Amino acid sequence: MTISMHSASVPVYLKMLSNLSAWLDKAEAHAVGKKFEPAVYLQLRLAPDMLPFVRQVQMACDAAKFGVARVAGIEAPKFEDKETSLAELKARIAATLEFVGSVPAAQLDGRESAPVSIPMRNREPMQFDGENYQRHFALPNFFFHVTTAYAILRHNGVDLGKRDFLGG
Repeated sequence: MTISMHSASVPVYLKMLSNLSAWLDKAEAHAVGKKFEPAVYLQLRLAPDMLPFVRQVQMACDAAKFGVARVAGIEAPKFEDKETSLAELKARIAATLEFVGSVPAAQLDGRESAPVSIPMRNREPMQFDGENYQRHFALPNFFFHVTTAYAILRHNGVDLGKRDFLGG
């Protein structure tokens, strides 16, 4: 049996975004327990030249929505990148989950050869077919940002472990 474009992407995005949302709950509980404002997490980063936590979550959401929309040949919802709290980040994750989960398998399956163009600043767009875009760009990019968000929280004392990353 072959794996479909839908089954290779949508369930992965849905599970990891749900895990990410649960990590935000743990971050909030950690901040409350330690008596500091949970919004402190938003600007934390692992290294001075890395994007902060808030951007990691935003970009993970963007990677998921574009990963599905570009292959399906549909418009992705636009998010304004203005979240200033963990609650607002959770709302963004929820909106992304809703969109990704709403794309029927029929809009993704069979689109392995569909052209995918990714706009780039200051240079020509990157060109892929649907399968190579999903396997070699969209999913790795998504996991980069999800993993970085996890690492930022873990590094700053949030009680997260492998089980949290992999989910139930």
